[in-house]
Amino acid sequence: MDTATLWVLPALPLAGAVVLLLIGRYSDKWGHLLGCATALASFGFAVVAFFHMLDRADAARAIHKDFFSWVPVDGLQVDFSLQLDQLSVCFALLITGVGSLIHIYSVGYMNHDPGRRRFFAYLNLFLAAMLLLVLADNYLVLYLGWEGVGLASYLLIGFWYHKPTAATAAKKAFVVNRVGDMGLAIAMFTMFATFGSIDFGSVFATAPQAGEGTLTAIGLLLLLAACGKSAQVPLQSWLGDAMEGPTPVSALIHAATMVTAGVYLIARSGPIFDLAPNARLGVVLVGAVTLLFGAIVGCAKDDIKKALAASTMSQIGYMVLAAGLGPAGYAIAIMHLLTHGFFKAGLFLGAGSVMHAMDDETDMRRYGGLRKLLPVTYVTFGLGYLAIIGVPPFAGFFSKDRIIEAAFNQGGASGLALGAVTLFGAGLTAFYMTRVMMLTFFGERRWKPDTHPHEAPAVMTGPMILLAIGSVAAGGLFVFGSSLQNWLEPVVGAHHGEEVVPAGVVTVLALLVVAVGIGLAYNQFAQREIPETAPEAVSALTIAARKDLYGDAVNEGVFMRPGAYLTRSLVFLDNRGIDGIVNGTAALIGGLSGRIRKVQSGFVRSYALSMFTGAALVAAALLAVRLW
Repeated sequence: MDTATLWVLPALPLAGAVVLLLIGRYSDKWGHLLGCATALASFGFAVVAFFHMLDRADAARAIHKDFFSWVPVDGLQVDFSLQLDQLSVCFALLITGVGSLIHIYSVGYMNHDPGRRRFFAYLNLFLAAMLLLVLADNYLVLYLGWEGVGLASYLLIGFWYHKPTAATAAKKAFVVNRVGDMGLAIAMFTMFATFGSIDFGSVFATAPQAGEGTLTAIGLLLLLAACGKSAQVPLQSWLGDAMEGPTPVSALIHAATMVTAGVYLIARSGPIFDLAPNARLGVVLVGAVTLLFGAIVGCAKDDIKKALAASTMSQIGYMVLAAGLGPAGYAIAIMHLLTHGFFKAGLFLGAGSVMHAMDDETDMRRYGGLRKLLPVTYVTFGLGYLAIIGVPPFAGFFSKDRIIEAAFNQGGASGLALGAVTLFGAGLTAFYMTRVMMLTFFGERRWKPDTHPHEAPAVMTGPMILLAIGSVAAGGLFVFGSSLQNWLEPVVGAHHGEEVVPAGVVTVLALLVVAVGIGLAYNQFAQREIPETAPEAVSALTIAARKDLYGDAVNEGVFMRPGAYLTRSLVFLDNRGIDGIVNGTAALIGGLSGRIRKVQSGFVRSYALSMFTGAALVAAALLAVRLW
């Protein structure tokens, strides 16, 4: 593949979206086929690009293409440029590969929905925007894809806009992400003011010449942007509500597109973070807090999709923490992102299959005993479960263990603290995912009498099987011979740090913690009767977890209400202060002119008398001066 055809990768799904949206209802009968075809074609193109890249030496693998001058302004020259390197090709394969499977799954899942053609148009738009984001050669093109992803997520989360909850969730996701987007925009302004460019190459090459304070500010602004897209604390509140969209949307957002964008941004901007240790510390802290935040929330959710959404928040927290470790963690963060793409997409599609069988019921307390009635869903979901909790030799074991090892290898008290956080998160992951398995597939049947569970059609189970295979094999392939780390080294750098805690010790500790989490969940949810409604919480933490650790309340109290008060104050100042001065001045001049106007009567005799009186006064004044 040469540079001239690089544009085809995002253009294929974009063309599908444009055709389906412009033709409208005339494509209802075949629109889903076009949507799948463009996604698969883009995947095929990414595979070809990957193998062509393998044929070249490391230094020649990255390709760049300037297509046209986008912003030809004096002092700011920005080209519409794309690049394909070792990092972006990993994302391109994930986006198009997993995205294509979700497209195919959606053919069955959305079979009876009257808006299916529009749904596939939005899915195509989502892929195109995310591909543009990861293929960008400068921050402005990245920002275009960044905003496109935000638009597509808004359209898909609110796809069933006739439901007030879906419309509200879409608006919430849109607004929260705008906060993060402002961080990215201000970061670009700061880059231009500091470096005179927003091209990756120019910014990274001149970054060592900037002051640490400036680089820290840019890094923190980029982190704010990442928090919005990747649902990290404090901009995490939209992710759970986003489950109001169709289940394939949840799989696409959580596995292949939107929430991975923040991790990509941090890894791509590594040269900035490497020069700003305080910004990197901020990344580590956000990741550590979020991985525990999401895990705790996941332990209390009865809605199967919201439990998986909290899980995504936690797993992305692991990736962000790893990326915050700098060259020691960039490749590991990407490894976990890729393995997570397989097992999390499989888990969400499995949840959709369960909902399909249970008449769209999402409450796990009304499931139970489904393993015999949904054998394919049970096996594929179970393999994803084993992968996410880190059981060897499944994918999550290799990638998550690497993050735990990297945390411990920071050394000192900080290394011990980070290692303890990652281990505790692994135990919580094992607990809440075992809870999901027990409530859904084991125990007594708790569904309604008129429910008749049945396995999903082959068009839905086929993608689930392929994702399950990835959940089993992907981790080992990435780790074998440090293959992924070697592959990404030209982009994210190499790291050969000292091993503070032996890898074998970390593995044993992680497996022990996972076993404890499984045992606690098994004892609570397999050995005891499951009530139809959740029992009243016996601890403040449980109450808080059911309410998403008061994320919405904190945002309302800390940001929304003070912001609304500030806005009202500014409006009052504008109305009574600024407008008062302007209107008062106008009223004063108007009043004076009205009074002065009365002197002008229009009668000649009045003017003559005024002239005579004036002349007499002047003459009298002159005479008085002379006599004096």
